[in-house]
Amino acid sequence: MLGVSFTCASPTGYWIKPEIVSEAKKFATKTGATIIETINPQTAVKDADIVYTDTWVSMGNEIEKEKRLKIFVPYQVNKQLMEKAKKDAIFMHDLPAYRGNEVTIDVIDGIQSVVFQQAENRMWAQMALILYLLK
Repeated sequence: MLGVSFTCASPTGYWIKPEIVSEAKKFATKTGATIIETINPQTAVKDADIVYTDTWVSMGNEIEKEKRLKIFVPYQVNKQLMEKAKKDAIFMHDLPAYRGNEVTIDVIDGIQSVVFQQAENRMWAQMALILYLLK
């Protein structure tokens, strides 16, 4: 909707739901943005402004934990992957993060990381929403 190009790297079988991608591509066509899915994390971060990841094992996926911890290893955000993004790219994560799995310590605690600012912004947005809903 905002004209932001988006590339998602994930293993085959873990891609975004097709109906969501289809809807996103409709918006992208109107704004000139691109929506890309790839199995190659290096391709996904090439010249990126933002590198964003999430935990490999979310609530409800615990039964697949061992499988996910193996299959997602090539998708770990580490210094080498961040170097493929733009020099001033930032790193984001929803938190909680599992350091050593989806992100290395040097990235999440590094100068490019904005995860704690991101969490604070989310907190204020959620508090505003609660206030709005309580009125």
